[in-house]
Amino acid sequence: MNEDGKADGPGGRDVRKESGRDSTAPGQLSDHTQRRIGLHLRTMYDAVVQQPVPDRFRDLIAKLEAGETGADGGI
Repeated sequence: MNEDGKADGPGGRDVRKESGRDSTAPGQLSDHTQRRIGLHLRTMYDAVVQQPVPDRFRDLIAKLEAGETGADGGI
């Protein structure tokens, strides 16, 4: 073991990661799992960003920029 508490293999490598075994502590996600979650989140976010802005939001933004308010003081 090295000073980080990892199992040293030949050349000081962490043999647990190289063998494919999960070297994370209980309750933590492995690097592989974190990368997969990140990839899926980016894919979902990209799909949302590509959607057009609804007309209702465009109208609301235009009213806010023009300083318009309704009769009750709201927009």
